[in-house]
Amino acid sequence: MKYGRTYNFSAGPATMPEEVLEEVRDEMMNYRGSGMCVMEMSHRSKVYQQIIDEAEQDLRDLMGIPDNYKVLFIQGGATLQFSMIPMNLMKNGKAVYIETGAWSKKAIAEAKKVGEVIVAASSKDKNYTYIPDCSDLDIPEDTDYVYICENETIHGVTWNKLPNTKGHVLVSDQSSMFLSKPCNVSDYGMIYAGVQKNVGPAGMVVVIIREDLIRDDLTDLPIYLQYKTHADAGSMYNTPNCWAIYVCGKVFKYLKKIGGLSAMEQRNIEKAKVFYDFLDSSEMFQGTVVPEDRSLMNIPFVTGDKDLDAEVIAYTKAAGFENLKGHKSVGGLRASVYNAMPKDGVEALVECLKKFEAEHK
Repeated sequence: MKYGRTYNFSAGPATMPEEVLEEVRDEMMNYRGSGMCVMEMSHRSKVYQQIIDEAEQDLRDLMGIPDNYKVLFIQGGATLQFSMIPMNLMKNGKAVYIETGAWSKKAIAEAKKVGEVIVAASSKDKNYTYIPDCSDLDIPEDTDYVYICENETIHGVTWNKLPNTKGHVLVSDQSSMFLSKPCNVSDYGMIYAGVQKNVGPAGMVVVIIREDLIRDDLTDLPIYLQYKTHADAGSMYNTPNCWAIYVCGKVFKYLKKIGGLSAMEQRNIEKAKVFYDFLDSSEMFQGTVVPEDRSLMNIPFVTGDKDLDAEVIAYTKAAGFENLKGHKSVGGLRASVYNAMPKDGVEALVECLKKFEAEHK
């Protein structure tokens, strides 16, 4: 790490590729001869239109997004989507949700304010430490969509096999695993991701939605809450989060440069293995998720003793490792090892934890 930077294991806002930060720094005062920072320029200018157009095209290239899907950059983060999704997609007023952790649970609570929610499967019985079998769900015929959180940031579980939706639209919250591996967009009706975990600065969500799901009959729904508004205006109905789009565009180019999502997935597999191998061999630390459903992005772990967990957090912080405290709702410890976390950061953390364990035997 350069510039005296720390290894930041935060779940979000999270670490960014240093190469991208350097580019942003170099363009901060004068973006490519415009005489302005991107934060200062009109979103209606030709120079900014090129920024947003390139960002969308690079994302389409990275994910192989089909032409019949719209890419939207919407403010409000992923949490606003908990409400926008049922408001826009509930034609029959009914949706199936799979409950696998804190974020799908929050989405369920918001969707219930709009229509009928059927929780067809849940892993609550074992504190969200696994992904339930969703190969034969009971899905009513008039269900509007099936919803999953594909990677639970707090509980550290991930879907390695998508649910059998029996022909119904699949909606996925990919916030904490977005662009971490290849994705067949055609398997989904809609994908969305808050960008502050794996892509860019906080304050925006990327929505990838199939065009036939964008409705024009929602005349009573506030205009900003309609996907049609954003699709028709090219994400420019009002002033968008110009800065986030600009930085995300840099990250998209960076990902293309290193070999795309297949190359990124290989890096993620290798560095997560370093940490999971350590947990599986440690006498002091244990992972909390069943091995087959472990996230490559968020790794929760515990010592089994709250006081000892607190000691670990203080010890690692003093050694230059930040944000290893588990979420307040579950306690323990958590290492978020998103795309931008280098493998040597994970290796250094493992060595630090090994040292702590040796000193406290």
